[in-house]
Amino acid sequence: MLAELGGVRAAYGLGLVVTAAALLTAWRSMPEAPEGRYAHVDVTGAVVLAAALLLVLFLAGERNLWSRHLAVAAGLAVVAVVLLRVWAVIELRSTTPLVDVRAVRHPAVAGANLAMFVGGIGMYLLLTLITRYAQTPHGAGYGYGFGLTTFVAGLVLIPFSVLGFVAGKLTPRVRTRIADPLLLAGSAVVVGGGFALFAAARSDLAELFAAMGVLGFGVGGFSAAMPGVILAVTPKSETSSAMSFNYVVRSVGYSLGSAIDGLILAAGTGPGHLFPDDSAYTTAALVGVGAMAITTLTSLVLARRRSSETNP
Repeated sequence: MLAELGGVRAAYGLGLVVTAAALLTAWRSMPEAPEGRYAHVDVTGAVVLAAALLLVLFLAGERNLWSRHLAVAAGLAVVAVVLLRVWAVIELRSTTPLVDVRAVRHPAVAGANLAMFVGGIGMYLLLTLITRYAQTPHGAGYGYGFGLTTFVAGLVLIPFSVLGFVAGKLTPRVRTRIADPLLLAGSAVVVGGGFALFAAARSDLAELFAAMGVLGFGVGGFSAAMPGVILAVTPKSETSSAMSFNYVVRSVGYSLGSAIDGLILAAGTGPGHLFPDDSAYTTAALVGVGAMAITTLTSLVLARRRSSETNP
């Protein structure tokens, strides 16, 4: 509603206000650390990581930069890699690191982060695909689109939210019978099913609701199962670090998924056209299927590894 009434800047502005309020509340209400347990905040590590991620996400979303200024784009990519390397060195040498890189290097934790990263790309790819598809005007002449306003298109997210909530509630019960890595694999398959549904059937608004519901159920189960995979192999003293890093990986995956969505649709937009061809959406959906296939295989490898460790 904010985006429709005041533009995109208004929507992001509200996010800025809410975030600032949360930061101020935390700063004013958080109790002091007990005597002898104070740890310095890793400001240097946070700044270097933020700079590296900013470059990565900027490069992922700037298609024109790669096509018109390849040398500049390649140079920035090298800088991003160097910054990530510098960040890793800073974390290894710090007594109070932002992220314990050594813990992240554990095969199970690394595999979980890979699954979260690739899965995040796929999950957000479909989320943005469906909302963009629903807002394409009827009379654009491309043979698709429902001409929904920004606010009404937002209602398409309701099945995603509802079924994601349901999956999150069901997952703890299912975990008593199925290992977390297998739940990850199953949830990735469900998300892949959402992509397949969108690729095959999107001529009716009800089909978009169905695809969004399938996506929400898969994302909800995936997010609920992920902590168990990481915490099972992480020392208690490092759980917050490992989980925080996983959330960063997820956010980067989401952002790249949105950027990749834009790149694919831009590549499928003909000269002088405002909207991509319908086939571009199919291509993007198939890319999402591939991403979820990688996520599923990674999760199955994690499941096999845990099974071999449990039953040597």
